Amino acid sequence: MEIQSKPKLEIMPGVQFGRVDDVFSPAFWGEMAKAAQHGAFGGIQLGSDLCEEIAACLLGGYGMPAEMGLAAFNRLKERALLYSGVMAITLETALSEPFNGRKYRFPRQKARFLAASLDRLPRLQESQCDLTFRDDLATLPGVGLKTASWVVRNRRYSDHVAVLDVHIIRAGRYIGLFTPSMDPSRHYRIMEDRFISLARALGVRAADLDSAMWQVMRSIGYLLPGTPYRKHLV
Repeated sequence: MEIQSKPKLEIMPGVQFGRVDDVFSPAFWGEMAKAAQHGAFGGIQLGSDLCEEIAACLLGGYGMPAEMGLAAFNRLKERALLYSGVMAITLETALSEPFNGRKYRFPRQKARFLAASLDRLPRLQESQCDLTFRDDLATLPGVGLKTASWVVRNRRYSDHVAVLDVHIIRAGRYIGLFTPSMDPSRHYRIMEDRFISLARALGVRAADLDSAMWQVMRSIGYLLPGTPYRKHLV
């Protein structure tokens, strides 16, 4: 009997497969990941090289609307300001200018982080191992595990890292993948391992599952019920 006919089957401890037509269930996410594999949500790369990818991911991230982070990246790219040795004040000036009437948050802090990261970039060795490369990136100023994972996933379409942002964590908690006590600031690698295990259990690529969850959750995540999904199964 195929897994699709067993909605109560635990594909991981505490995570039931569910039904494909039940939005936010693991079965649903598996189908969304397959759609992502075929380009339903567009590409995941933001930059044309490692320098640009680091800049794009560092300028986005926590508390920053995706559109604003991308607009900031495009401005710096168009002005040819993404290079080793660029002055932080130059980046800050560019980031401080309004974006269609809206302000970019923390322009000074982000400019300082970006300038320091770009300065160290020529000395960074791009390891063949995705996890080693991620951990090396996480040592750059202002770049933590999530941002470093974002860079590696985008650059390499990696299935060995996960970009655990607020959307992914919320979706994961709903299906029982993450417990309420799991905090990415303290348990990132544990949560990442569980996310990658979920992708394997669903038979999809972790990069596609990550991308699909992020795209769907930021669009209709407000519809997510507050009751854990597994209690809805009948």
